Amino acid sequence: MLAAFEGWNDACQAATDVVHHLISAYESREVRHIRCDGYYDYQVARPMSCHVQGRRRILWPQTTFYDIAVTPDTHILAQIAPEPNYRWLEYCRQSLHIAEEFEVDRVITLGAMFADCPHTRPLPLDVSDGACQCDMDREYNGPVGIPTVLDAKARENGYDATSIWVSIPQYLGSDQCAQATLRMLEALSGCLGVALDAGDLPKKAERWAAQASVLVRCNDELADYVRRLERDYDLEAKAREVASLGAPQAEQLVREAEQYLRDFGSS
Repeated sequence: MLAAFEGWNDACQAATDVVHHLISAYESREVRHIRCDGYYDYQVARPMSCHVQGRRRILWPQTTFYDIAVTPDTHILAQIAPEPNYRWLEYCRQSLHIAEEFEVDRVITLGAMFADCPHTRPLPLDVSDGACQCDMDREYNGPVGIPTVLDAKARENGYDATSIWVSIPQYLGSDQCAQATLRMLEALSGCLGVALDAGDLPKKAERWAAQASVLVRCNDELADYVRRLERDYDLEAKAREVASLGAPQAEQLVREAEQYLRDFGSS
């Protein structure tokens, strides 16, 4: 089961866009819903008015589950919804009951957050299966959203559970970020052992990076800020590389990092 939630956990709609992309790229059908009653504050997640065949309808926030056939042998039960406001534990229990109904053997939650990272480097990705954390080797302490709670409840109920989070440069605002969606789709491919169809996401990601570069070139203060982020990013990458090597190689990398800092300071 793949779960993504609109709102606090979904910077630039990058996480829910993974589900939307899969729905459009593969044969999919709606299979279940969780009614909104008791889970939402309608002053926060407001109902929407729309006209269908000349008649006005009110659309209430709800959870939808899709059966997505990515291969004849691999199906994803995709859960997408606005983040609930109330009764999270009951909501997770209901979600996992549906997972059990469809004989799900693994739960994967998606999330995206704004962070101090440069758009000129691969967007930081955190893939955690509970036993290990990859790429962003740091522990988080602080507020959590419904993906984290669903992930924890899935583990408690005996499911293999994985969380995939991507970081997005906070200086670029809240427009859609195809690069972040693509990063999570690639990580999801690795988790499933299936090469998922990226469609036009690579081209959209290139346009996003090009637009970001234009914005930075037009703002000297922002350009300086991005250069500092690049320096910090590169130093963290060097530090992780040093930590994984033996003493002689580590010393050489330390000298390279020191030279990098001298060159950066004189530029």
